Amino acid sequence: MERESLLIKESIKGDEKAFAGIVNNYKNYIFAIILNFIKDYGEAENVAQEVFFQIYTSLPNYNNENFKAWIGKIAANKSIDWIRKKKAKYREEAVGNTVDLIDGTMMDNNPETLIVQKERKEALSNVLNDMPEIYKVVIEKFYFHDKSYEIIAQEEDVPVKTIASRLYRAKIILKEKWREENETL
Repeated sequence: MERESLLIKESIKGDEKAFAGIVNNYKNYIFAIILNFIKDYGEAENVAQEVFFQIYTSLPNYNNENFKAWIGKIAANKSIDWIRKKKAKYREEAVGNTVDLIDGTMMDNNPETLIVQKERKEALSNVLNDMPEIYKVVIEKFYFHDKSYEIIAQEEDVPVKTIASRLYRAKIILKEKWREENETL
């Protein structure tokens, strides 16, 4: 308990090694909680990163009570948030796909639609080209070539966790750059 309190105090002061100690001590515990909610290993890793980020940013508000229960609650809440977002995204995609089908049958050869689609493809290409190479490669292999984390890890000669981490960061970078690109249009 004393070691844990010391790690917490040092982490609040910004000591990265101390926070790495917290992560190391609780990563299996956090991951087990997340996997109870989310059965996808890759997504569970993404959520675990969000959990540890939340722990890091919330440490100054920690009230020195049961730390394990506190971080467990954060993990459970982040997992529930992920499930809610996934359900909402699924609903949006279902509606979007229906609209695309309707629009596609009604305006297949509409020049305006074709121009907009071409502009979006060009914008996406520009955004991808502006990304650091390690993230660009992972995005392209995962989304455009439908390769699994495992296959990409073999091709890049890195651990699967590295691919999961790169893909997570790549998504964040892609979203930010996409917003920037679309604000200028």
